[in-house]
Amino acid sequence: MTLNPQVYIVGAGPGDPDLITVKGQRILQQADVVLYTDSLVNEELIARAGNHATVLQSSGMDLEQMVQLMASAVRAGKSVARIHTGDPSMYGAILEQMVLLKQEGIAYEIVPGVSSVFAAAAVLGAELTVPDLTQTVILTRAEGRTPVPEREKLRDLASHHCTVALYLSATLAKKVVREFIEAGWDEDTPVAVVQRATWPDQKILRSTLRNLAEDLRQAGIRMHAMILAGKALDPSLVDRDEHRSKLYDKTFTHGYRKGVAASE
Repeated sequence: MTLNPQVYIVGAGPGDPDLITVKGQRILQQADVVLYTDSLVNEELIARAGNHATVLQSSGMDLEQMVQLMASAVRAGKSVARIHTGDPSMYGAILEQMVLLKQEGIAYEIVPGVSSVFAAAAVLGAELTVPDLTQTVILTRAEGRTPVPEREKLRDLASHHCTVALYLSATLAKKVVREFIEAGWDEDTPVAVVQRATWPDQKILRSTLRNLAEDLRQAGIRMHAMILAGKALDPSLVDRDEHRSKLYDKTFTHGYRKGVAASE
């Protein structure tokens, strides 16, 4: 893989350094400049950067400083790997970088990564779209100091009664519970929380809407946590053979398999 003199916005995945994509790792290893979110990206992953690379942390920089650094490197004929946690498209604050890069005439490419929502589902052993329970997942966050659009209030989104994944919301648990209850959710609805999914110190908490705020308080979980709520988070689902899909039903015909009679 030969890198161009441009910016590569790379998703590092949730924490486990092996969960970066093959393409993402190749870019990391070959880039001339590596600029990474040091408060969130695993240092073990960044250690895979090439010996030739200039490795810089972004936590002490503002937006303009970051963009000017990347633009200057590209104009000097260098490739830049901008390493973000999870998947850059989810709360990655990449649009504002892309706007300024475009204004500077700097080319960029986005390389997706494993989002914390899917890492959390994996460590929980959960399928988020369960036949007959829910076929929809809403990815959102609770409204705190940063507002959400009026038509995206959590209470309104929760009215769909599907699986809801909440980023950046652990400190707003009481508000979260209140809005779910106002949307008609049962207080005994299963909720699972994963803090620092796939990191060595990850925490897994299983709760219900009724107990969520207190359970989070007792567990000391306030940051870096994914909250998953809905019937699909019931851990007892794996003990009951009740929710089969049509995909592997022997009577279900599709382009690669002929169905058989239901009576067989």
